[in-house]
Amino acid sequence: MPETRGLQLRKLELMQGDFHLSADFTLEAGARVAVLGPSGAGKSTLLGAIAGFLDPVAGQILWDGARIDRLAPGARPLGMLFQDGNLFPHLDLARNLALGISPRGRVDAAGRARIDRALDRVGLTGLAARRPAELSGGQQSRAALARVLVQARPLLLLDEPFAALGPALRAEMLDLLAELLDETGATLLMVSHDPGDAARIAGQIVLVDEGRAAPPAPTGPLLADPPPGLRRYLGEG
Repeated sequence: MPETRGLQLRKLELMQGDFHLSADFTLEAGARVAVLGPSGAGKSTLLGAIAGFLDPVAGQILWDGARIDRLAPGARPLGMLFQDGNLFPHLDLARNLALGISPRGRVDAAGRARIDRALDRVGLTGLAARRPAELSGGQQSRAALARVLVQARPLLLLDEPFAALGPALRAEMLDLLAELLDETGATLLMVSHDPGDAARIAGQIVLVDEGRAAPPAPTGPLLADPPPGLRRYLGEG
């Protein structure tokens, strides 16, 4: 039995040139956590290290008590969604989602059924043959979310995936994401620049500021009485 369920960052130290970031905390399985902080503070760097795109200079990354920081990105128990969605423009939606199941995009009948179910779940029924350019911005975001959904990973890392959408559509996507998390029980770690987005979906916030990713704190109290770093970020002095 693993000693802890969820994500653990143990005395993690990250460096890129002169930039340094430390983190030492645990996210319980099923938690929904927003990552806030000033531009350049290291929010995306933190997610990149968890995903395997940046090697720590010290510390460990664990999932359910087992180290994952030595695994290749594709072998880690997580799915990641970036701001641009990373849809391949020359492939239709079915092929784009197939890449979430197989690196070569080759799927059997069961895989095709998974793709159809994911598209149905995000409201894109019947659009499997469409290419990204044939979709609206909101539909592209739904398609990118569907590709993460077919991966069926227990940890979702989202790096401002809906930032380019207008307020109403962004709220709609956050509500859809919340529904999917309810269904799957996945753990969410989502970078956002908008405290309103954090309040809408996240029960906790990790504040990244001055070289440190702080342990998660409850969203409501933190936004109601921000610490100095968050207050500066919110422009409140």
